[in-house]
Amino acid sequence: TSWIYNFTTSMILNLAVRFFTLISLLSSTKKTIVMADTNTSLPRWDLSRFGFESPFDGKVDQHLTEVKAQSKNFKETYEGKLTSESTSLLTAVTEYEGIAVKRALVSSYLSLSYDVALEDDALKKRKGAISQTQSEITGDFLEWFELDLAELSQAAMDQKYAKEPELVKYKAFLEELRRQRPHNLEKNVERALTVRSPYSGTRPLVSFFDKELSLMRFSLGDETVNMEVLLSRMGSSKDMDVRATYMKSLNDGLAGGITRMAALSLSSVAGSWLIENKERNYENLRSRRNLDNNCSDAVVESLLNGVRSAGVPLCKRYYAMKKQILQQTQDLKTFRWSDRNAPIDISKAEEGKITWEAAVQMVERGYRKFSPRMSELFMNMVNEKRIDVPATDGKKGGAYCAGVVPGVGPFQLLNFDGTKQDVATLAHESGHGCHDILAYNQGYLQYHPPLTLAETASIFGEMIVFRDLLALATTPEEKLTLLMSKIDDVINSVVRQCSFDRFEELAHSARANGELSAEELDAFWMQAMTEYYGEAGKDSPFDTFEDASHLWAYVPHFHHVPFYVYSYAFADLVVGTLYHSFQTTPDGFEDRLLDLLSAGGTRDFATALEPFGLDPKSPTFWEDALKAHLGGLVEEAESLAAKLGYGSCSA
Repeated sequence: TSWIYNFTTSMILNLAVRFFTLISLLSSTKKTIVMADTNTSLPRWDLSRFGFESPFDGKVDQHLTEVKAQSKNFKETYEGKLTSESTSLLTAVTEYEGIAVKRALVSSYLSLSYDVALEDDALKKRKGAISQTQSEITGDFLEWFELDLAELSQAAMDQKYAKEPELVKYKAFLEELRRQRPHNLEKNVERALTVRSPYSGTRPLVSFFDKELSLMRFSLGDETVNMEVLLSRMGSSKDMDVRATYMKSLNDGLAGGITRMAALSLSSVAGSWLIENKERNYENLRSRRNLDNNCSDAVVESLLNGVRSAGVPLCKRYYAMKKQILQQTQDLKTFRWSDRNAPIDISKAEEGKITWEAAVQMVERGYRKFSPRMSELFMNMVNEKRIDVPATDGKKGGAYCAGVVPGVGPFQLLNFDGTKQDVATLAHESGHGCHDILAYNQGYLQYHPPLTLAETASIFGEMIVFRDLLALATTPEEKLTLLMSKIDDVINSVVRQCSFDRFEELAHSARANGELSAEELDAFWMQAMTEYYGEAGKDSPFDTFEDASHLWAYVPHFHHVPFYVYSYAFADLVVGTLYHSFQTTPDGFEDRLLDLLSAGGTRDFATALEPFGLDPKSPTFWEDALKAHLGGLVEEAESLAAKLGYGSCSA
């Protein structure tokens, strides 16, 4: 699952990570932050370590020719012979991993190159051609291997382990394949699906939609900006009218052609998901994703139910308080969706754009307080030019960290515009980078953690620094500002992501009845919002959901990784429980956490949490985590708000 890190976008703005936002808030009480660098001076990543001069370098083609020859020889050597006593399964898996690394080297290089040059049609064509060649190599020479491994009996595997004890280092990879066995199709069918994917299926359509979305521009007065800048400025504005104007500009811009393209893409993805679930005999809509995450349907259902029963009331309770504070401090008349992430203007601090250098210092300082090892890894990523920083036109939106392959990655893509959220995004993606580097010792086939653990490194660091900053805050106003910024992020990470999951559930369920229209998806989006935030003007703190109906159209997860979004809620609540474990048993905690990160994908969710005394299989785990984590933060904020004269808002 190499896509794990590739879709962490700032458009979600929810990963509870935003602890470095808190750093900048605290720092801004001491001095005015200097203006951000211009985009032309911000660092770009250096992809030379891939060994290619450009995507059109002949070495790329030569590399693929060698991969094809090795793959063909691999098939001739091992197909039909895996159970033979003379076959070394350890050697076969090792050779397969080596081929996989070489294939990933090319595909990653082309993807990273294209993601900063989306308007380059020649590069797009080149990337597509390489993708076609890669699919043919996989389908013709490699697809069979994982299918045949999955079919090996337990007795055969026991014999192989006994004969080659070192094979156990690949046990996690082998066991994952065996779990997938009931859902595999015939070899010729799997091959056909693989070979055709670059030409048909969902990939070309989703790729086209991604590009169209990246080309969107919005007028902000005399200035024209891309979506990343628009979202950044809307989230940081303390002017309710400006926020409302930006939200209307976003929603209106998505209307029409973009939503129709998004509907076509999502309808295709949901249709593919529907038919594959049926053909592969998955039990329900999420089962396929849950199996990829090595997490049971029951645990995920428990999470979603816990958020509905405990998270939604806390969410409404918090927004009632925020609405009241905005009314008193910003003369808010109507609590709109655009006010959801509004910064609280009560600390009297001077603020401005944050330079890249200052952002790096903030992240390094926070990481060092938690783990000197992670701080060192972060600075290495900066100094080795592994981060593409500026928010330029023609660049993929959002942010991600690509692990690539051990020894070459990781690389981060940002759209840095000098805001607090941008600093937080740097902190978050750098957490993923640290996780990658620590897990590289597991090898390419096993370093990717399941989604349920993939967000642990960055979000735990946020909590450590958040509590540290809260203790350092000198006034009740500073403390309340910090608390509410944190609560905004937790709600976005937990409640909002589960509302996204509900939207997907509605859309995918409806796909069984035919192609989805933009109007249907608008309605599903508003239904999910109402279920999780209440009916505007009635049982919701929000007075209106105006200018929010098309916002589903810019969430990339729906198109790239169906039912991915609940992993954010997983991560935030797990981090909340981990932090409690840290508070109660601090001795040796850092070593235990770094050990968890170093395990990569070799441990399942429950096993990984055992050293911390946590049991996610408990039926009350998620509800208890919500009440302790989010509930505790809300209670702290309510108490401070009351002391500052903003009144009680408990409900």
